[in-house]
Amino acid sequence: MATLTGSSVNHFVGQRRSITGNEAWRGRTLQECVAKEYGDDFSIPNINMTSGGFADRGHDETLPSRCFSELIAEPSTWSLGLDARKGIKAAPPSALLDEARRLRDERIEPQSPFLQAFGQAEPLRLWAEQRAKARTNLEARGLLEKLCLLQDSKDYPLSDYNVESSPEAAMLREAFPLLDADPLEAQAALAYLLFKNQVCVTATIWPTTRILIEKGSNTLVNAPVAFDYSHNYHRSMQAVMWSRILKVTDALIGLLKQTPADDSGASLWDRTLIYVATEFGRTRARVGGQDDFGSSHDLNNGVLLVSPMLKGNRVLGGVDPDTGLTYGFDPTTGAPDKGRQTSEAEIFSGILDVMRVDTSGSGLPAVTALRG
Repeated sequence: MATLTGSSVNHFVGQRRSITGNEAWRGRTLQECVAKEYGDDFSIPNINMTSGGFADRGHDETLPSRCFSELIAEPSTWSLGLDARKGIKAAPPSALLDEARRLRDERIEPQSPFLQAFGQAEPLRLWAEQRAKARTNLEARGLLEKLCLLQDSKDYPLSDYNVESSPEAAMLREAFPLLDADPLEAQAALAYLLFKNQVCVTATIWPTTRILIEKGSNTLVNAPVAFDYSHNYHRSMQAVMWSRILKVTDALIGLLKQTPADDSGASLWDRTLIYVATEFGRTRARVGGQDDFGSSHDLNNGVLLVSPMLKGNRVLGGVDPDTGLTYGFDPTTGAPDKGRQTSEAEIFSGILDVMRVDTSGSGLPAVTALRG
């Protein structure tokens, strides 16, 4: 855990600042920084399954296009779009499709008046580049099935279309029993497959903002508007949501621990950092000693970081027992410092330091207290 004092209590603004460190490095997101450092050989380095401020891309247009996030709205069905012919009944043979593509690229499109006029426009240039890479990076690797979370069923008759589920589908349903109904579990399952198959180097997931109740037991899985239902019932909704976050995180860690990263003996977990970002904190008011009460937005805040690369099992900063407010820590030693507040930029810098991202020339504050 690390304490910080944020700079906004607006949901979208707070979300964005949690991943940019309040625009600490030319407006780059943490995900973009990691994708730039490690994503050269990956098909889609930066995957994002969120929305709002957490799904924002950064402002630094000098970054390579591969660094920017690929947004995924439906993790369970997303992989079905990763092949131009697989899963389509009566699709043309691969050789015929390849010939059609060659004719399009070499003869038809170059003669198009539209492309002759606008073909050098950046969006079209980027589209052509990504379209070409998709054939080798997605189709040739068979990612449609390697990343397929669906089961053969009446709703999704995969066998009718000669499509199979991921080889890890049964294992994932054991780890995430609500995968078919819970967006967060589906996101975590897809994130695991993306890492295992070396598709991306960073994946961003989040709990839905709609109410979710488990069928059969009427158990509340996700609160209405998620953590923000603390406006009505702080204690119980914080308990529901943190239990949810930690349960899914624990299941994902378990899968990463048992999966080799390469031939070195290291697991995927040995090279992973999980950052549980928060928009802002909550007020500390508790009227009349009530068991449950409402709370409002507050700049006083904290974040959770989990990784074998961290110097872990500790809280950086602390809580003043007289006020319930947090105070900061020394950015180099991690020692508690009641005279200072930790900033969003310092958390941002500390995470990049743990990830060994080259921050030369960034102007970021030096924060090494998180590193193990």
